[in-house]
Order: sequence, then C-alpha cells, then structure tokens
Amino acid sequence: MKQEMLAIARKLLEYNMALKPGEQLLIVVDETTLTIGDALFSAGTDLGANTILMRMQPTGRSGAEPAEVVAKAMATADVVIAATCDSLSHTKARQEASAAGTRIATMPGIREDVFSGGAMQADYAKVAALAHKLADRLTAAQEAVIEKDGCCLTMSLAGRPGAACTGMCQAKGAFGNLPAGEAFIAPLEGTAEGTVIIDGSFAGLGELKGPLKLTFAQGQLVAVEGPDKERLLALLGDNPLARNLAELGIGTNEGARIIGVVLEDEKVYGTVHVALGSNNGFGGTVAAGIHVDGIVKNPDLYLDGEHVLGGGKILI
Repeated sequence: MKQEMLAIARKLLEYNMALKPGEQLLIVVDETTLTIGDALFSAGTDLGANTILMRMQPTGRSGAEPAEVVAKAMATADVVIAATCDSLSHTKARQEASAAGTRIATMPGIREDVFSGGAMQADYAKVAALAHKLADRLTAAQEAVIEKDGCCLTMSLAGRPGAACTGMCQAKGAFGNLPAGEAFIAPLEGTAEGTVIIDGSFAGLGELKGPLKLTFAQGQLVAVEGPDKERLLALLGDNPLARNLAELGIGTNEGARIIGVVLEDEKVYGTVHVALGSNNGFGGTVAAGIHVDGIVKNPDLYLDGEHVLGGGKILI
C-alpha cells in the first residue's frame, strides 16, 4: 500500500469526518476502488474505529439504489465512506442513513490519482468559506442565467435553499462529497428554458468526444446535439424523470482539475455544472433513480442579473 494514500486516508477520517476511537466506520467499495478501500480500512483501524470494509457490485448508474444489506449497514454506522464507481449520493439509502445520524462522504468515480490529487488536499477552510458564501447567494436569488458560446439557459430558484459541499462531515447526519468544493441548488421544476453547452465532462460518460448542446423546455431536456448524444440518451433511458433539470452547481475548489471524473470536475473553481434526474435529496421534488452532472467550462453566470461568475473567476 502506498504510504501517501494511507496518510491521506488518515487525514480524511480524522479531519473531514471527525472519526473517533470506538466508532463504527463502514467503507463501501466496488471492483474499481479496492486499493482506496484498503487504505481507508487500514487508516480506520489505526485510528481505533470498529472498521468494516464492504464490497458491492456496481449499481450500473449514478443514483440507483444499492442492495438492501448495504443500505441497512449504512444506516447503522457512525461514519460511512462510499468509494464506488456509481454515485450513492442521491439515493434513498444515503438519505435514510443521514436521517439516522450517520456522517457520510461519497466518492463516486474516485481513482487513485483523484484520491491523492490536489483537490483532496485543498485548504478546506477556504473551500468551505467560498461554498457557503455562494450557497447563501443562491438561496437569496430568484433566477439564474447561464450563458456560453451564444447559448442561454434560464431557471427559477425561487423558494429553494442553496447548499454547500464543504468536505467537512463532522456533525451528526452530515453529508458531502470528497473531494469537495461546490455550492448547489435544485432549480424549481418546470422552469428551465433554453440551451446550455456541456464541454467539460458528464457523469456516466466521462470525457466527451466534443461539446454537448442540451435544450430545455418547461424544465425538461427536450433535445441533445453533439457526438455523445446517443451515449447520453442511452444513459437516461426512457424514464421521463431522468430528463428533469435537477441541479445548478458552482465549483469552489482551486485544487481541482478537469480530468474526466465528475467527482473532481464539478468542484473546479470557476466552473458551473447542471444535473439531470433526482433532486429530492437537496430541496427538490423529483426522485428519478438517476442523477448525472455535466460540467460547463468558463461560462457566465448571472443571479438576478448580477454577474457572479465569468472568465473562470467568481466575481462576488
């Protein structure tokens, strides 16, 4: 085992998760994350936790529910690290475990280079401060507009709470991604209108062959253009709820890079991301069984007419 990975795992558990001796730590992995699971298991054991490593089969898509035995284990642990290729973030299992008081960090699509990279080792006090500032601004806003390359997408945020993914999962029931660094919100269903260019990466697809142009009407994805069109449509399947514009997010981690892993890509400082599918876990009303994010590089973002992001920089 790489000593660097073990040191990062130990810091993650001690600092981000506030793991204490005697607590029950559950690490959920699959065939893609065995080495990361081993590092977390060793670190948890060294810290005196009652550490359990559970290997599951991939669910096949982000937002799909894990097996019942995994869900039950999550709800009875003190701390859960879900390092899996498919995201468990927006699942009923994660929500019920959070409601039961479990402190949870999900790491969908995590790779060794991401685990050991700059985003994971960022100054999380700085990342958190900016994420909270933007989350407050999203909460106060009534409308958001994303502009890029002649495309414009508008959506209502009225009455919806913004949230911050800070990487600090220390309180009972706390939840977030690691690596972390974003402010996000569930736009009001049925209000998204216009087009947006996705040119970073897309969850479930990875790096794109070329930009995707997504068109929305009444909050629903109605058209896709670009070389990865068929891959995206196959990912969404025939579930109409999967076409819901579920999320607007802003990256706040200056250590993050666009590498084709959405877990890190969506945290890149100065990017915006939008998601399709479920949003009932963070203020919305849609439970679609899928949640997939697409990254927009160097957009202009306006909240109630205020230019809050442009040229890869956050302007407030």
